[in-house]
Amino acid sequence: METRPPLPPFTRDSAIEKVRLAEDGWNSRDAAKVALAYTPDTKWRNRATFVSSRAEAQAFLEAKWIRELDYRLIKELWAFTENRIAVRYAYEWHDDSSNWYRSYGNENWEFAENGLMQNRFACINDLPIKESDRKFHWPLGRRPDDHPGLSDLGL
Repeated sequence: METRPPLPPFTRDSAIEKVRLAEDGWNSRDAAKVALAYTPDTKWRNRATFVSSRAEAQAFLEAKWIRELDYRLIKELWAFTENRIAVRYAYEWHDDSSNWYRSYGNENWEFAENGLMQNRFACINDLPIKESDRKFHWPLGRRPDDHPGLSDLGL
């Protein structure tokens, strides 16, 4: 059986670690790798899109990162229980016409015993921004440890 530590039940420290690992994965923009963090029968609601398998999650992510260019994400723990984590997040990206956005959202996650995410429910709002209003300026990929988080940035 595949596992994805840290495993539930979560402590504050393991929930924070799980959130950072998820952020790192999504910032890689490697849809095949990211999809492996989800159960084969994962269920998602992302805006008005419903996903019902790991394969659909991978296809969703591939299309997302073709459309959302120069994607950079920060996630922050909001709350946790034994096998559930709630996060808030923001990400910046631009479309193919160089229109920049900051997307804000909340996600509720539920994990299987093996640490794979079995349910993901996301609510997201997009705010058009000027390129000069961007706050996420690290090179594409993992957010550096010394880069401010959402609370530090006043988001």
